[in-house]
Amino acid sequence: MPIYEYGCTKCDHVFEMMQKISDPAPSTCPQCGGDVEKMMSTGAFHLKGGGWYSDGYSKEKKAASCDTPKASSCDGCPAA
Repeated sequence: MPIYEYGCTKCDHVFEMMQKISDPAPSTCPQCGGDVEKMMSTGAFHLKGGGWYSDGYSKEKKAASCDTPKASSCDGCPAA
């Protein structure tokens, strides 16, 4: 069931309720009895486990190593 967040227009009390989508919204504040309004709240989203974009593509790729020397000449050129 989703968790809905409500705020009182009289005392600014904020509270959450776990209820079905079909359940009626509360009309009064549990603290002061004032009118309440449904609030917009952000949800949490986490990518857990493997196979997500953040696993394979978000990490920086390592640059080519400078430890191996470059070939100074091609195979067809005479040795220096």
